[in-house]
Amino acid sequence: MKRLLSLTILTGALLAQQACTQEYLNPSAVSQQQAVSSVDGLIALCNGLQYRYTGNNSVSVLYNAVAVGGLTTRELVVLNAGNVDEDNLSKGLGNVSNTNAVVRNLWTTCQLVRSNADIILANPGAATDAGVRSGVIGYASVFRALALGTLAQFFEQAPLTSGTNAPFVPRAQLLTEAVAQLETAATQLAAAPVSSVFTQKIVTGIDLPNTVQALIARYSLMAGNYDKALAAAAKVSLSSRSYFAFDDNTRNPIFQYAFGNRNVFEPANTALGLPAGLTPATGDGRIAFYIRSNPASTQNLGTGFYTANSAPIPVYLPGEILLIQAEAYARKNDLTNAVLYLNRVLTKTAASDAWGVGANLSAYAGDVTADAVLTEIYRNRQIELAFQGFRLEDSRRFGRSGPSATGERNRNFMPYPRTERDNNSSTPATDPN
Repeated sequence: MKRLLSLTILTGALLAQQACTQEYLNPSAVSQQQAVSSVDGLIALCNGLQYRYTGNNSVSVLYNAVAVGGLTTRELVVLNAGNVDEDNLSKGLGNVSNTNAVVRNLWTTCQLVRSNADIILANPGAATDAGVRSGVIGYASVFRALALGTLAQFFEQAPLTSGTNAPFVPRAQLLTEAVAQLETAATQLAAAPVSSVFTQKIVTGIDLPNTVQALIARYSLMAGNYDKALAAAAKVSLSSRSYFAFDDNTRNPIFQYAFGNRNVFEPANTALGLPAGLTPATGDGRIAFYIRSNPASTQNLGTGFYTANSAPIPVYLPGEILLIQAEAYARKNDLTNAVLYLNRVLTKTAASDAWGVGANLSAYAGDVTADAVLTEIYRNRQIELAFQGFRLEDSRRFGRSGPSATGERNRNFMPYPRTERDNNSSTPATDPN
């Protein structure tokens, strides 16, 4: 991961003040043409995408998605009210203004990742070897989709392009575009497997073929395309580990800024902030994985994938894929298959899971109705995928209570940042609640 620290190509410090009227380029670095004119330049740009998305700082997409998703749904609690922007997210409603730095950083870094991915995808010509080209296209497609999908999780609309007064499109279109991009990448990867020339120069960790299918499944589910979600999920190897890698130089941002201390935020409680009726079952093995049962006074309550500067963070979990299948079948009213996949999550042990996340519970014994099964799927998503930024999207999709001061979420969507509104006349006139 140290190679990321040397990157200056198209990844300069633009985050706080940029909007979609900008090109998201670093004027002190090499030109765009120089960057895309060689294989090494293209691969360096790909490495830069991961550095910006994961980062080792509080402007990364990862940090801000976890913060916004957890604080607005009572999954996380603020430990120090001096962290004003995080504190306002935990209060929600009108307390979250368009100057909130966490929201602004989430928006701007997603746009930066998406813009730089667009540059790579528009200029793959230097990669004349088909296997290298597959790696470049696959990698850029994954991060473009992650950026678009994350925007769709937290904002009602967003631009798909950079430029003066870039038009906004509905979140459904962002999801559709993410899936289409990934499908293009899947075709390329199938036609020409990634070569060792690419894998030797790219940051380790991401399994491109499996990640592409996992993200198609994720964003198809969010878009309500259940057949496509099921088809993609069936192609994902549940024994594969695909992850964002870190070390002491490029650090796990959630550990560095939150779970490694008791200053910013931590899990709400050992029930993961879930309300009565949704709390984890006694003996659920996932609680010990995600929560410290007896933390020292200086220790954060949370653990999971945020245990050290070098701890890898999964791009997706096997349990997410199984729960995508369970939910998609339930929404198609195929409750037999829905329960089948739900049970694979409930009965999964730590030893049988690629990441050691196991509930080790009995099979589902509740009512086999669509509402009851979907509620159980929702509960298991919040436990299986704790502290990964999905709960706000899930809360809306499953029709949970909110937004209110006492509901399970305190907002539906985030406001458009002031930096965007001031520089882009296409910004919707009214912020969503």
